[in-house]
This record gives sequence, C-alpha cells and structure tokens, in this order.
Amino acid sequence: MTDLSAPTTGAATAMGAHAQGLALRSLVIGLTAFLTVVDLFATQAILPALTRHYGVTPAAMGFAVNASTFGMATASLVVGFFSPRINRRTGILLSLALLAIPTSLLASAPNLTVFTALRVAQGLCMASAFALTLAYLGEQCSATDAGGAFAAYITGNVASNLVGRLISAAVADGLGLAWNFYLFAALNLTGAVLVHFTIRRVQPRHAMMPAASPLAAAIAHWRNPRLRAAFGIGFCILFAFIGTFTFVNFVLVRPPLSLGMMDLGLVYFVFLPSVVTTLLAGRVASRLGTRPTIWGALAIAGLGLPLMLMPHLSEVLTGMVLVGVGTFLAQAAATAFVGQAAADNRGIASGTYLACYFCGGLVGTVVLGRLFDAFGWHACVSGVGVALAAAAVLTFALRR
Repeated sequence: MTDLSAPTTGAATAMGAHAQGLALRSLVIGLTAFLTVVDLFATQAILPALTRHYGVTPAAMGFAVNASTFGMATASLVVGFFSPRINRRTGILLSLALLAIPTSLLASAPNLTVFTALRVAQGLCMASAFALTLAYLGEQCSATDAGGAFAAYITGNVASNLVGRLISAAVADGLGLAWNFYLFAALNLTGAVLVHFTIRRVQPRHAMMPAASPLAAAIAHWRNPRLRAAFGIGFCILFAFIGTFTFVNFVLVRPPLSLGMMDLGLVYFVFLPSVVTTLLAGRVASRLGTRPTIWGALAIAGLGLPLMLMPHLSEVLTGMVLVGVGTFLAQAAATAFVGQAAADNRGIASGTYLACYFCGGLVGTVVLGRLFDAFGWHACVSGVGVALAAAAVLTFALRR
C-alpha cells in the first residue's frame, strides 16, 4: 500500500512557504507604497493651521497643498513614456531619495508661492516612484498574483492616508509645523533604504523596449475604449476623494463640530476600514469581476455623501468612512484592470492612468475649492456626487 503522507506533507509545506512568501511580499509592497506617498495627503490634516500661518483662503491653501498632484500627473506621464528605458530599481531608489529634499525645504517655505512649488516638486518625485513600482509589479507578477500585488500597493497608499495624517497632526501640534516636514523627509529616506534592500536587479518579464514609439503606444492606449474609460474613472475617483478629504477639514474645525488640531488628526482613523477592504480588492474583483466591484465601491462612497452634511460628528465620520472605503476600493480595482487590459507597453498605460488620476485631484481641488468658497460645503459635496456618478457611467465600458 502506497504511503501518501510524505507527498501530502511536502505539498502542505510548499503551500505554506508560498503563502508566507506572498504575505512577506505584500508587506514589502505595502510598506514601499506607504513610504512613497505618506506625505501626499498628510498635510491635509494641518490645512487649517497652514491657512492661518500663510493668511490665505481655504481654497488657496487647498490648491497649494494639493499642487503635488500636478507634479504627480506630469511625472506619471513622463515616466510612463520613458519607462521602457528606465531601470526600475534605480529609478524608484533615486525618486525616494530626492523626495526628501523638497519635503525638508517645506519647513522653511517663506510664502505660499514657494510652498506650492515645493509641493509640485514632491509630486514629481512621488509619482516617479509610484509609476515605476506599478510597472515593476505588472512585469514581475503573474496574472494570478497581480491583483493581490496591486491591492497590497494601494493598501499601503490607504495606510499612508491614515498614519500620515495622524503623524502630521501630532507633530505639528506638539513640535510645530517645521518639524512635521523634517520627520516626513526622514520617512522618505527610509523608503529609499527599503527599496535598496528589497527590490532586486531583474529584467522585466515583458520586453523592455516597445515595438512602437512611446507616443504611438500612448495613442494606441487612448484608442482602446476600455483603457480610455479606466483613465476617466481614475480622474473621477481622485476628483471625488480630494473634494471630500480636503475641504471636510474646514467643516470639522468650524461650529458646530469645532475640533482642535489633534482631534482633527484622530478623525482620520476613518481610513482604518479602508486598509482592510482595499487589501481584499484583488480577491473581490477576481470573484465578482471588475465592473461589479467598481460599481459597488462607488455606491458605498455615494452613501456616505449625505451623512457628511449632517451636524453631528458621528454621522460625518460614518460618511467619511464610506467615502474612503468606496474610493480606495474603486481605485484598486481600476489600477489592476489597467495592468491587465494593456496587452503591451504596460509602463506607458500605468503612467497614463496615473496622470489622469492625479489630474483629477488637481481639477477637483480647483473646482470644488471654488464651490466651497462661494457656495459652501453642500455645493462641494454635490460636486463629489457628480464625479462618482460619472465614474459609474464610465465603468460600463470595462468589459472583459
């Protein structure tokens, strides 16, 4: 009689080792994402303090803080075009090391113009690392593992929204605005060290040099109706996210809520559920499909909008939780879809998606900031609702 215990044990051990390897890989991917964009939205937690410091309107300060999205849109497009010629590991490493420079200089920015320029420089470095990492994951991960890898990366992004805001509020409240930026510069350098020790020098699984020119490849992607729709969805997602989590800060510090700076930082525990749900995005999309996942995510975000108009803190926080869960889940599903739908030149496809995504954040800041200053919070939330509805319509084009 044949003894099956040894093969079974060996298979179980191999499966366990594989699971541990995937868990470790997800941790490294998420931590890299966290240290790449930890200061992208952290500054939103101290927006009221910065507004007082520079003596400007909420819309002007909101634009300055979110000017990083302009740099990110530009860098995403440029890196996407030239990614076939850029060594992934070296590019990510340099981007994170250089990011520490404008981050530390923000501590002594003398006026809003300089502050805005430094935020743009931050965006250039962050997006370079972000786009190259997405391209690296798309090239090195199998089709089976890609959804989980992208979800881990977006989860690190979500975690940075929570932890970054908490750190920013606590440090600014206890040590002042300048030390806040010095600390984030140190975190950027930590990210460079992590990349140095974890990302290997490997050739991409897909061909590095595209058959067509970068411009021709980008045009081909834009002619693909599925990718074009995904680019538009990315635009709408960050438009809605920026509109919610930039200007809600001013609502939270005004009557009847009247929160202090430290309390404002603690509010961003609302991102904690998003960390869990976004990590499951790859599994959900694999089981339900991309379109149902995005529609469900957008519906969740839409349910949160009326709650944020209520006068009670518990209702506003619940609304913020729903918007955070919905937008991040939709982003993870759309990001993974782009990596799968682009048959070739995935670096250019990812760069184009990110450029559209971050352009949405910049346009959202401008449009919704004007609405907030002129007509108030209700008008701003209505603008967010329009963006979510537009994303839902575009999702119809994401057929297999």
